[in-house]
Amino acid sequence: MLESIDHSLVDWSRGQFALTALYHWIFVPLTLGITFIIAIMETIYVKTGDEQWKKITKFWMTLFGINFAIGVATGIILEFEFGTNWSNYSWFVGDIFGAPLAIEGILAFFLESTFIAIMFFGWNKVSKKFHLASSWLVAFGASLSALWILVANAWMQYPVGMQFNPETARNEMVNFWEVLFSPVAVNKFLHTISSSYVLASVFVVGISAWFILRGRHILMAKRSIVVAAIFGLLASFYVIYTGDGSTKQIAHVQPMKLAALEGLYHGSEGVGLVAIGILSQSDEDPDNTNLKDFAFRIEIPNFLSYMAFGRFDAFVPGVVDLIDGNEERGIMSAAEKMERGQYAREVLTEFKEADEANDIPRYESLLARFKSDDFQEQYFRYFGYGFVENTAQLIPNIPLTFYSFHLMVGLGFYFLIFFIIILVMLFRGKLTRRRSLLRIALFSIPLAYLASMSGWIVAEIGRQPWVIQDLMPTYSAVSKLDASTVQITFWMFLVIFTALAIAEVSIMTRQIKIGPKEGGN
Repeated sequence: MLESIDHSLVDWSRGQFALTALYHWIFVPLTLGITFIIAIMETIYVKTGDEQWKKITKFWMTLFGINFAIGVATGIILEFEFGTNWSNYSWFVGDIFGAPLAIEGILAFFLESTFIAIMFFGWNKVSKKFHLASSWLVAFGASLSALWILVANAWMQYPVGMQFNPETARNEMVNFWEVLFSPVAVNKFLHTISSSYVLASVFVVGISAWFILRGRHILMAKRSIVVAAIFGLLASFYVIYTGDGSTKQIAHVQPMKLAALEGLYHGSEGVGLVAIGILSQSDEDPDNTNLKDFAFRIEIPNFLSYMAFGRFDAFVPGVVDLIDGNEERGIMSAAEKMERGQYAREVLTEFKEADEANDIPRYESLLARFKSDDFQEQYFRYFGYGFVENTAQLIPNIPLTFYSFHLMVGLGFYFLIFFIIILVMLFRGKLTRRRSLLRIALFSIPLAYLASMSGWIVAEIGRQPWVIQDLMPTYSAVSKLDASTVQITFWMFLVIFTALAIAEVSIMTRQIKIGPKEGGN
C-alpha cells in the first residue's frame, strides 16, 4: 500500500470522483424512472388504441433520449477513473469490484442499447406489441444496469463473499451470490431505484404543470400527471419502506455512519429520532461531554432505537462509544482495532519477506495463519485500521452527513404529500385552477434532484474514511500521481460536464417549448 500519503492528491482525487459522480447522477435517476413511465403510457396506447396516448408517449420519449445520451458520456468517464485515480483500490479488490461492472456492460447496457433503437426508430416499422416489449426491455435494462453498479457500491459498504489472498495481496471473490444478494445490496438497489421513480414522476408532473400554466396541451398534461403522480405516490411509499430497511442495515454494518446521520455523540438506550435539529459545538469536540449535541432539536422519543434494532429501549452507540469503546456493550475501541489492523499488516509483511527469502516453513506457517478463521475474524477484518494514523480520522463529516440526511428524509415525505395533493386536486377537477399548486409542481423538480444528490452524499460521506468498510481507507486507495495532473483534469471535467449539463437543459427546454407533435406519427 502507500507508506507516504500525499493528502493534496487524495483530496483532489476525491473531489474529481465526486464531481464526476454527482454530474453523472443528474442524468441517471431520470433515465431509471421515466423509462417505466413511458412504458406504462405506451401500454395504455396499445390497450386503448387512442392516438393521443401515442403522442404523449413519444413526447416523453424524446426527453428521455436527450437525457440518456448525455448520461452515457459521464458514466464512461466515471468507470475509467477507478483505474486512473484509484489504482491501489483497483488492485486490492479488482477481482470482486470488476465483476459487477463487467456484467453491467456486457448484459444490461447491451440490452438497453439494443432495444432503445427499436424504441425510437421502430414506430410503424414493427408491430405495436413488439415495440411495446422493446420499451419495457429498455426500462428493465436501465434498472438492471443500475443493479450491478449498486451491487458494486454496496460491496464497498459491506464487503462479503470474498477472501484475502496473501500471495497476491488481493481480495478474491469466493461467493458471487453472497455479493449479489447481500442485504445491503438488495436494500440499496430497491431504495435507489424507487427514489429514481419519484424523481422522474416529479419531473413529468412538473413539466406537465408548465403546459397547464401556459394553457397548452391540457389533455396531454392531465393524462401525464395521472400516470406520473400515481407511479410517484406508490414509489414514495416504497422509498420510505426501503429507507427504514437501510437504517437497520446501517445500524449493524456501519454504526459510525448511523451516529453521524443523527448527530449522536453519546450512545444510550431509547434514543429518539431527530425530526428537525441544529447541531451545536459537539461536532468540533465530541469528547467534551459538557457540550450539547444540539443547539435545537425536535425528536420522536425512542424511535431511532426502534428503527435501528426493532426495540424502543435498544442501545444505540454514539461517536464517542465507537471511538473510545464501551466494554459494557461489547464495543471494541478504535485504538484496539488499529492495533489489530497493524498486526495483520505486520503478518502480511512477514509473509512477503518469507516468500522473497524462500523460507518455505515460515511461508507455509504464515499462509496457514492467514487462512485460519480465527485470524480472519480477530485481525484481518480490521486490516484497514492498520493504515489509520489517529482516531479522529475515523469520524466522518458529521454536519454534512446530518444535514444531507435530514434534507433527504424531509423531501421524501414532502413528495409523498405532494403526489397525494396533486391527485386529489386532479380528480376533483380543480388542478387547472390551482395555479399556485402548479407553480409548486414546476419548482419541485430541482427539489427532487436535491433529494437524490443528498442521498448519495449521505451514503458516501457517511462511510468515510473508508473506500472499503474496515478494509481500506480512502487515502490508501489513491493512485501514485502528481497532484497537479489531477487538478488539471478536475478543471477540465468541470468545464466539460458543465457544458454537457447546460446543453441538456437547453435542448430539453427547447423541446419542451415545442411540445408534442400533433398526431401520433
